[in-house]
Amino acid sequence: MSATLLFHPNRDAVYGFEHARRLASVRSAYQHIEVWDTPQLGRLFTLDGRPMTSTGDEFIYHECMVHPTALAHPAPRTALVLGGGDGGAARQLLRHACIERIVVAELDADVVRLTREHLPEVHGGAFDDPRVELVIGDAADYVAAASGPAGALGNMGFDLIVFDLTPPDSPAAGLYTPGFYAQLKRVMNPGAALSMHLGSPYFHPERIGQLLDDLRETFAVVRTMTAFVPLYGSLWMMATASDTLDPAALATEALTSRLAARGLGSLQHYDPHMHPALFSAFRSVRDKLSQFLKPAS
Repeated sequence: MSATLLFHPNRDAVYGFEHARRLASVRSAYQHIEVWDTPQLGRLFTLDGRPMTSTGDEFIYHECMVHPTALAHPAPRTALVLGGGDGGAARQLLRHACIERIVVAELDADVVRLTREHLPEVHGGAFDDPRVELVIGDAADYVAAASGPAGALGNMGFDLIVFDLTPPDSPAAGLYTPGFYAQLKRVMNPGAALSMHLGSPYFHPERIGQLLDDLRETFAVVRTMTAFVPLYGSLWMMATASDTLDPAALATEALTSRLAARGLGSLQHYDPHMHPALFSAFRSVRDKLSQFLKPAS
């Protein structure tokens, strides 16, 4: 039986998809997980009614969240994905031939189970790769243990961090704080960088402003990216943060060279020629967020 699947990005807006068919509905210990099949974007899953990932457009979000930051690093070997139980971020990270280890710290085992079953195109077998370690539990607990005096990382911290989490008003709230960012820096190698999705500049300007302020409190170089993600019904903002790396400053020639060296020739959305546009917000977005966006110079 089909239904109209509606999303409410804020209290004053609604959008959705007609003729959706629900395939699964599970109330886990943490959240309500639903899997839907839609004519527009194929299969997708939601957490507490929020759209997370669809098979039809996940490549836009995951490629933008991973590759601009990973390519800014000259030779990333290790990565930590916070959340990311659908495996999409890990799949993109594995495309970089230099990657040796990825830890995916996902809170909810049911997210992994349901997306593996219903959205196999998203993870693409990433969790079966020996370079990927799946840790079920609170990502904050994992980072706290790894950054302690008897941490499990040894001499191998992380070169890349991907915040592939639900928004701040969710069970992931404690991971969007300056205190957690400061702790996270203790497991980041020199020259490391992170990426984070912020929200829609039209639906969530206050949230974006707070996230950017908090990132700038901790990191020296913070840049914003924008891309339209159909599942999210809007232009979507992401950020990169580092004390040294600036993905926005990478020249097209350098990006092209690194893409070739790492064997990244089959991406669906991201390429070196659109890279500068990712870091250049539309005028309407700049006007909407003028008090939050800082110049790239």
